This record gives sequence, structure tokens and C-alpha cells, in this order.
Amino acid sequence: MLLAIDIGNTNIVIGVFDGGLKGHWRVSTDAGKTSDEYGLTLLGLLAASGMDKKAVHGAIAASVVPRLTPTITAAIFEYLGLTCRVVTHQNCLMPVLTDNPEEVGADRLVNAVAAFHEHRRSLIAVDFGTAVTFDYVTERGEYAGGIIAPGISISSEALFSRTARLPMVEAGRPSVLIGKNTVDSMRSGIFYGFLGLVDGILERMMKETGASPVIVSTGGLAPLVVGESKYITGTDEFLTLKGLKIIYEGKM
Repeated sequence: MLLAIDIGNTNIVIGVFDGGLKGHWRVSTDAGKTSDEYGLTLLGLLAASGMDKKAVHGAIAASVVPRLTPTITAAIFEYLGLTCRVVTHQNCLMPVLTDNPEEVGADRLVNAVAAFHEHRRSLIAVDFGTAVTFDYVTERGEYAGGIIAPGISISSEALFSRTARLPMVEAGRPSVLIGKNTVDSMRSGIFYGFLGLVDGILERMMKETGASPVIVSTGGLAPLVVGESKYITGTDEFLTLKGLKIIYEGKM
């Protein structure tokens, strides 16, 4: 079995592959936890799912939280006896055509690899996380660059923290466009403002590249915009985990 871990700013997504995806879990990111705490969490998740830790033969991680990377890799070594491979621009199986390849988030590269592996054509991978990222892959399978914008939850938090009278509103799909009260007005503004950002950026990317790329989406908040966006018509919840498996196996 292969252990795949996506270390994000808000959540850590863990998957176990045995051929296909056998199990997956999502835990809160906590940079204050020790390697022992994360190691015991891993053992508990495996045990609760009836998986033998001795059957895990390999581990790979993508991290955008540098402080946590050595903590997680130490936990995997100490509790599973495995050296965890960490994804970088140098081992992601895809040419990275940016000014500073080392700056590109590992999760973005992994998503690009997984999406190209499936579609084999030019594409834009959109990841709806703490930030929303748009990454363009050429028809030759090259990572050509992308865009980073605030995620929908960040917009909601900013309205609350930077105003005196507006309440904290959970990001979600509104029931009406024109709100009759403060909460509905905020929810509508946050959602449709974010939707306009997503579709507007995708339109501009397609215009600039002169291509007709496949749009691939993932991330915990992706289902919010499916059916509302002109371009986001579906989502792949496990895109990043799939990409980690592809990179570990070294087969594009």
C-alpha cells in the first residue's frame, strides 16, 4: 500500500492506495503538533479502517506548509518505518516553465500532473482551497504558470474582520441574489463575487493562451461553484492524491 499526504494550509488530506484509493481522511492542519501526535494519528486512522501498517510500503507528500514538512516526514519514519518522498519541482515528472520553479506550490504541480495524466491535452487545473489557484498546462504536458487569488472563505473573513457591524457569515451558495437582510446580502455578495472572479479569470486565461483547454477542478470548496460557473461543471475530490500516486510510481 502507498501512503499519500497533501499538507495544506487548512487541512491535511491523507490517502492510502492499494491499486485504487482504499481509504482517505481529512484532518485539521496544526503546526503546533509534534511528530508523535501526527504519528499516532496516522496509526489510529489505519487501525480504524482495518489496515495493517506493515502493509504500507511507500509514502509521498506534497506540502505548502514548510514548517510541518519535517514533522510529518519524521512521524512517517518513526511510526511506519518509511522514508517519505517529498514532491518538488525537480521530481514532479513535469517541466516547470516559470521564472522560479522552486516557488510553485507542490500541490499545484501535483494537480497539474494528475490532470494531464488523465486528459493528455492543454488544461487549466483549478484548486478551491484556502486560496484558489488556476494552473495552466500546455498540450505538451508542461506546467506554464498560473494565478493565485483569495479563496471564498478568506473573502468572508475579511468582511468580518475589517468592518465594525458586519457579522461573520459562512461561505455558501445563497438562496436569493438580492438579499433582504444583512446576512443574505453578504452571502450573495461573497458567493457571486467569487463566482465572477473564477469565471473571469478562466475567460482571460483562455483568451491569453489562445487554447481551448479542459477545465479540471478540485478542492474542498469546489462543489460550491459546480453548476453555477460557466466553466466548472464537475470536480475531482481526489485529484491531488491521484497525482501523488502518479509521481511516486514515476509514470506519466
